[in-house]
Amino acid sequence: MNSHATRSTLYLDPTLHQALCCKAANTHRSISEIVNDAIRLSLQENEGDLAAFADRAEEPTLSDEAFLA
Repeated sequence: MNSHATRSTLYLDPTLHQALCCKAANTHRSISEIVNDAIRLSLQENEGDLAAFADRAEEPTLSDEAFLA
């Protein structure tokens, strides 16, 4: 475990916890590693979406009516 890691309490649905335990055992990784990777991936996806919105911020808008016409 990373020596700079922060301890946190996380409440999981029992079925999700069971699935994480199985995945951890099958992949020889800790639940913390799996959760950290999943959160990191999710945040990277959000970052990409936000960058795409920022890139298109100066584009002209088109109303629904104009788009459908």
